[in-house]
Amino acid sequence: MIFVKHATLLSDTLARDRLGEEAFVARIGVIGAGAFGTALACVMRRSGHETAIWAREPEVAAAINRDSVNPLFLRGIRLPAGIVATNDMGAAAQADFLLLAPPAQHMRGVITQLRAFVKDGVPLVSCSKGIERGSCAFMSQVISETLPAAPLAVLSGPSFAHDIAVDLPAGVTLACKDAALAERLAAAIGTPRFRVYLSEDLVGVHLGGVMKNVLAIACGIAMGKKLGESARATLFARGLAEMTRLGLALGARLETFLGLSGAGDLALSCNSAASRNTSLGIALGEGRKLQDILRERVTVQEGVHSAEAVAELARRHGVGMPIAAAVDDMLNHGCGVDEAIGRLLARRPGQESVTGA
Repeated sequence: MIFVKHATLLSDTLARDRLGEEAFVARIGVIGAGAFGTALACVMRRSGHETAIWAREPEVAAAINRDSVNPLFLRGIRLPAGIVATNDMGAAAQADFLLLAPPAQHMRGVITQLRAFVKDGVPLVSCSKGIERGSCAFMSQVISETLPAAPLAVLSGPSFAHDIAVDLPAGVTLACKDAALAERLAAAIGTPRFRVYLSEDLVGVHLGGVMKNVLAIACGIAMGKKLGESARATLFARGLAEMTRLGLALGARLETFLGLSGAGDLALSCNSAASRNTSLGIALGEGRKLQDILRERVTVQEGVHSAEAVAELARRHGVGMPIAAAVDDMLNHGCGVDEAIGRLLARRPGQESVTGA
C-alpha cells in the first residue's frame, strides 16, 4: 500500500503542531500531476498529511519520487519530501479524500477510470477550472454523473500553482452542500498560508474558475494589442458583470462573484502575464496564430476550451455576454482579432447593470 509504506515520514505530533489540536493526519490522494495538482500536493504534504499523487506520465512520477521535482509541469521548484508519485491510479485512490486536478476536458475519462477504485463515502474535491465542451457541464456535474453517491466539494480561487507550491500566502473558496463535510475538508486542506473560506454555491464557484480563464484571454489580447490599462480595466469590469449575469441565470449567488472565486480569481488572472490564459491572449494580440501558440506549450490553457461552452450556455439561457462571445469567435469561428475588437467597440453603451448586456 502506497500510504502505509510512507506512513512514518511525518508524525502525528508534527501534524498537530501545524493544524491544531483537533487535526489529524489524513491520507490524501491527488489525481493529476499537472502544475496545480502538484502544487496542491505540496500544500497537503507541508500540512503533515500522507500525500500520494497520480501522474499519467511515467517520467513525471519517476522525477517526483527520485528528485522531488516535476520538470514537465512545475519547473524550478523543489517539492516537499515525502510526496509519493505513482502511475497506479488505484494506489493513489486509497485515501481519506481525493483532490481531482486533471485538465477539465479529461475529467470524465479520469473519473470513469477512478470509479473502479474509489471506496464508498470517500469525498471528492474538484480542483479543475474548466467546463466540458459539448455538454457544457461543470466538473461537479461530470463527477456526479459517474460517481453519483460520492460526497463532493469544489475548490477554486486566486492561486497560481507556483505561488502555493513555494508556500506563498493564498486564499481559496471551498464549496460544499454538506456543512459538516465542508468544515472537515477545510480543516484538513487549509493552512495559515493556504486559507480556505467556505461556501455552499457550487455553481458560482465553478463558474468563476471557468470565466476567469476566458476573460484573461480577452485582457491578454488587449495587452498584446497595446490598448492600454484603461481598456483592460473596462474588460475586467464588464467581464465580471457577464460572469455574474450568467451565474444568476444558472442559480448562483451574487456574493460568490464578489469573493475569492469570482472577482479574486479574475483579478489574479487578468492582471498577470504569468497567467497561461493571459499570456496566450497577449500572443494573439501580437498577431500570432492560435495553433502555433498551442503547439509550443505543454500545459493546458483552459480558456481555449471553455470559451465555446460559455458562449453556448449564454445562448441557452438568453444571457448577453459580448466579451465571452468575442473570445469564442476569435478562438473557434475564424474571427480576426481586429474585427472582434471593432465589434465590441461599436456596441452601443447601455445602463451599467448586472442584468443588462
